[in-house]
Amino acid sequence: MLKWVLKILKWFVCLFFASSILAVVAYRFIPVPFTPLMFLRSVEQVRAGKSITWHHDWVSLDKMSKHMPVAVMASEDQLFLKHHGFDWEQICKAWEDNKTHKRKRGGSGISQQTAKNVFLWPDRTMLRKGLETYFTILIELFWSKQRIMEVYLNSIEMGDGIYGVEAVAQHHFHKPASALTRSECALIAATLPNPLLRNSAHPDARTLRIKRHIEGQMKFMPTFPAKGEDYDPNTSSGGIYHKKK
Repeated sequence: MLKWVLKILKWFVCLFFASSILAVVAYRFIPVPFTPLMFLRSVEQVRAGKSITWHHDWVSLDKMSKHMPVAVMASEDQLFLKHHGFDWEQICKAWEDNKTHKRKRGGSGISQQTAKNVFLWPDRTMLRKGLETYFTILIELFWSKQRIMEVYLNSIEMGDGIYGVEAVAQHHFHKPASALTRSECALIAATLPNPLLRNSAHPDARTLRIKRHIEGQMKFMPTFPAKGEDYDPNTSSGGIYHKKK
């Protein structure tokens, strides 16, 4: 019996690693059609007696406002282009803060959030965090920074039943994502920690304060490299991007 259980376990582990790597490689090239969170939110809407609302329109990175990646970097992960998936300084700060504060804050960067949004479920268990680390390493290995940002901005929750920058641009600002202004991008980024409470269409005073802070931080952020561009974040000038030769 023990030998049979170990054999099943071995095949299960092999299947998990093979399928997870295959999924990551596939999503390097094809749009992510849905995420686990979208299904969970749909279940919550049904339980609350609401109709299912699900707005998700995939657009490529070059069809988004150039300010949108800069805004989320300024808000969520200022070293995104320099680290390899994990900003250890911010992770350690969050760990120390959470020891003494009731309100927990996350230290996850954009790569970690992308891994969680696309492949996992919203939870704070050690199992989920361990799997998040695994998938973060995978996407950093197989995807470019541009692809990670593209998937992140297309998959992240940005309102009630709204997922991705194109959907929020259409429903909250009545324009395509490519036409979003610098100020509108900062406002969207200001809602991301809790898009169900902070509404970019009708921002409260606190959200507007956060938006102004993000706009200030954006002044110190580099322009995000477009597809087909390479970048060297370690130059003396702070990171210059060049066309790939």
